[in-house]
Amino acid sequence: MDIQCGTLEPIAPFDFGQTLGFLAGFSPTRGEQSLAERAVTKPIMVQGRVVVFQVRSAGSVQSPRLEVSLYAEEPLPAAARAAALDRLRFFLSLDDDLLPFYAAAQGDPAFAPEVARLYGLHQVKFPTPFENAAWAVLAQRAPIPVTRKLKQALVERYGASLTVAGTVYWAFPEAATLAAVAPGELAALIQHERKAQYLSAVAVAFAGVDEAFLRGAAYEEVLVWLRRIKGIGEWSADFVLLRGLGRMQGLHFTPDTIFEQRMSRAASRVYSPGRRLSGSELRSIAQRYGQWQGYWALYLRTGENAG
Repeated sequence: MDIQCGTLEPIAPFDFGQTLGFLAGFSPTRGEQSLAERAVTKPIMVQGRVVVFQVRSAGSVQSPRLEVSLYAEEPLPAAARAAALDRLRFFLSLDDDLLPFYAAAQGDPAFAPEVARLYGLHQVKFPTPFENAAWAVLAQRAPIPVTRKLKQALVERYGASLTVAGTVYWAFPEAATLAAVAPGELAALIQHERKAQYLSAVAVAFAGVDEAFLRGAAYEEVLVWLRRIKGIGEWSADFVLLRGLGRMQGLHFTPDTIFEQRMSRAASRVYSPGRRLSGSELRSIAQRYGQWQGYWALYLRTGENAG
């Protein structure tokens, strides 16, 4: 086995303890990584090969530093190593500067306790935007335990594994892998023809797009691209923009959707205990945060789950 080591420096403030706490409670990837007091070990597919990364905190909230070990079956070429480290930085949102978000929150006394409790939490994304989109399809009208079983079936059939320190780590397949699978074969595996068609469409779309476009193009342009994919509706597109791509500047509160209901519940806990905020009130508060609406929503939901 090949092991390559290095260090990464997140933008401060960065609290790796908050990262670990979030991962411990994040249902879509629960059980897919090993968590220790100051470390996480997790697999990912990189350029057709499975890489297991172990990240350990070696710094502080104001002077953060992460020690990284990359495990692979064969020595990683320079390009694959660079891609793995880039994926890791993006997955953990190490380059997010939270100070403008915290400055925006200074005039919001109701929200101040959430900031204090979660100070230094950078968003933990899905490992890839494709995995996020695939989860969105599998989760349509299905409880989370069922969705996890469907995802695990895909991983065991089309993903890859690597054993590190006696633990077997399974990585979710890349888009190109699932794009080459016939929808009928996917339907036989997950026992759902419609979701198999949607999953195939998502895989083909993500296999054919440059992720640099998804990360860097105008928000509305990426939103339009996502909405053109069969099976990706308004909620799924917003979900991928936020949790797969870290596009935190936009929240769409569509009336009577699960997202609006959940956000209303989380925000009401902070802003109006005992009374549920209306959709218009929720949108009004969110708009105060401008391009940081996504982080505002993240802190509200995380605070609710931790409370």
